[in-house]
Amino acid sequence: MNTWLLGSCLLGCAARPLDPPAADVRPALPAVPNATSASTATSASTATSASTATSASTATSASTATSASAVLDVPPPLVPRESPQVDAGAPPVQVKVGQACPAGMQHVRFDHCPKLARRCLDKEYDKPNHITICNRFATSKPECKEPRVPLDFCIDEYEYPNRVGAKPPVMVNFFEAQNLCGAVHKRLCYEREWVTACEGPEEKPFPYGYVRSSKTCNFDNRWVDPHLSRVYSEDAEVQRAELERLDRSVPSGQMPGCVSDYGVHDLTGNVDEWALADHERPREHAKFSALKGGAWGHVRNACRPVTTSHAPEFRYYFIGFRCCLDAVTNPASN
Repeated sequence: MNTWLLGSCLLGCAARPLDPPAADVRPALPAVPNATSASTATSASTATSASTATSASTATSASTATSASAVLDVPPPLVPRESPQVDAGAPPVQVKVGQACPAGMQHVRFDHCPKLARRCLDKEYDKPNHITICNRFATSKPECKEPRVPLDFCIDEYEYPNRVGAKPPVMVNFFEAQNLCGAVHKRLCYEREWVTACEGPEEKPFPYGYVRSSKTCNFDNRWVDPHLSRVYSEDAEVQRAELERLDRSVPSGQMPGCVSDYGVHDLTGNVDEWALADHERPREHAKFSALKGGAWGHVRNACRPVTTSHAPEFRYYFIGFRCCLDAVTNPASN
């Protein structure tokens, strides 16, 4: 706990700590350690970096998600000392003949631009988080600076567990997110897939258009200062109460305007989402993982920004995920 507080004081970022140095080197993208080992690697010493796009102003509550799960039979929120339970007997994903994706997923087929140049018309510098936020972009067609990459994939319509009205669980690390997607015969989304689903075929900077709007998606909520000793407490009730106090997330689908042209909801804001990196970043904490979308605070809640300052073992009270899947290449014969 002293390490967290020292880090937060050095950063001046609303009590957000630094990630500790990685104890070991994780394998490349395809590897998925079991959830138990990942949970052990993530102890009460895990923490956050001030340079993240999903910085101090974001948070989500596992406790409130529990109340939603009681009504909707949603998996309970994840806590730092527990590994999520994987259902090895989950039935295979069923795709109807003539369709590329199963029910509850949207089909995205598009040539993704890895580097897109946009013109920002109204920007601000957020000093606590050390980030620049663009509030309004030009509506002119952006310029693609690199060769396009063809994509053909399926993506969950909502954040995990992909159910309307369910609160997305938090306090889950990258490896656990991989395992939970794998348990339902899916996988985490790659950054480029996430971005493409967010921007839509017109490559908009926000899923809903060109002007930042907290009335459309769940962000720009007031920052609540966390008590990290309670967030990572071994006492379930102490932790639950703190997560509930911090929570500003909303159930999936509650903001119907927060949807991309591909029909994917809640991509920006609400909870930050784990994704697979498009390429490894040897100098970053997140060498092969990434966080997309920002959470419910005042951060870069747009389609392109990515947070790479947290190791894949990291858990926090605003981090969740959603799943993707390769599209059926010949729907007529599936």
